[in-house]
Formats: sequence, structure tokens, C-alpha cells
Amino acid sequence: MLTRRLLVNFCPSKRCFSTKNTYDLSSSIAEFNKELEDIFGEPPSSSGPLGSSSSAGVAQDIQYSSPDEVSENVCGLTHIGKQGKAQMVDVSPKENTKRTAIASCKVLLGKKVFELVSANQLAKGDVLSVAKIAGITGAKQTSNLIPLCHNISLSHVNVDLGLNHSDYSVDIQGEASTTGKTGVEMEAMTAVTIAGLTVYDMCKAASKHIEMSNVRLQRKSGGKSGDWSRDE
Repeated sequence: MLTRRLLVNFCPSKRCFSTKNTYDLSSSIAEFNKELEDIFGEPPSSSGPLGSSSSAGVAQDIQYSSPDEVSENVCGLTHIGKQGKAQMVDVSPKENTKRTAIASCKVLLGKKVFELVSANQLAKGDVLSVAKIAGITGAKQTSNLIPLCHNISLSHVNVDLGLNHSDYSVDIQGEASTTGKTGVEMEAMTAVTIAGLTVYDMCKAASKHIEMSNVRLQRKSGGKSGDWSRDE
């Protein structure tokens, strides 16, 4: 298997490269070309993008970043540490505040399935009631489903499902609240996602054309970043 020896870090503001053990780009390109030669039996063209004649020009356009600088190059992604590895954010210095998040999603049923749901005539039973309970349960399991989410104590979770006759869909809204050191955006979004998947599971025998879409955060409050709304 071809071993890649160049680590590329992309950032909207600049392009950064770093090698695994050295900041000598020319040596790294030479090693990469040697591996290509070992695999394909001939060296790459000297005029190609990795050829020796282009190495100097490429090196002039490159800005290097050491491992300690990786955290700055990822443009504020808090789940990436100084060495570029995934991490769980330490929220212990933060203050406890009231935090609330509201998310939504839509499940497009189609006319046939929509009428069956409206009449409560599906074999598995009351679609909306089962999906509501599933969404609440899903919110409470968020930290088990999303690896780097904190296991937080939820003070409130609510999931509402409504039939939308204009496009034969189920509109889902989920709300989660807590008083703690980190937000509940993921809990609200997990709630509506699990509720939507449950609607699909309850209805899939009647149609395979059902679609779930528009899973998104609508608004949140509390925490260091303050209040936010999609309508702003």
C-alpha cells in the first residue's frame, strides 16, 4: 500500500503543508517519487507536478506549520487539539448557565402514505406518537451516539410532530434544555433526527420513496456565544 508522507492542512485563509518528520519539502517529494517508482517501475516525469524541476517553484509558494501550530490552522474547530487529533473539549472552566436549543426536520411521505398516517391505518400503529417518544429517547442518548458529545443532564426535552397537507409531509420540531457548562444543540438535533427515522421505519412498508430532509438547528440560547436564531 502506498504510504502518503505529506500531511496537508487546509484553511480558508491560507494553504499550509507540513511533513511528518521534517520541514524539507524537496526531500519529502523525493521520497514520494521513490515510492511511485517502486510501485510503477518508473519515476514520474520531471516536468510533472511532483517532478524535480517543479519542486523549487512549489516550495516557494508553501507556508509550513509545525505540529504545535495545527490547532490554529483548523480555523476554530474546538474538537481538534494542538496535534491535530480529535479531542473532547474540556468545559470545566465554564460557568453553569441555562441553555436551550430548538431543531427541526421534515419527512416527505407522499400522498398515499400521508393519507394512511392521517387515518392511523398503518400496520405498526400510531406513527406520530411512537416517533415522539423515540425522539425524546434519542435526545437522552446523544452522548452515546456522537463520540465527542458530553454526557449532560437534560432538564427538558420535547418533540412535536405535525402533518403538513401542503406537501404531504411530517414537520418535526425538537427542543432540549439544560443548566450546565455546554450547549444542547446536538441533543435537539438528535431528537428530531431519531423522530424522523422512526417515522420512516413506521411507514417504510407502504413506500420506499419517503425522504427525510432539512435537519437543522433553528435557534439556541445561553452560553458564551449567547442567543442565535436562523432567522437573524
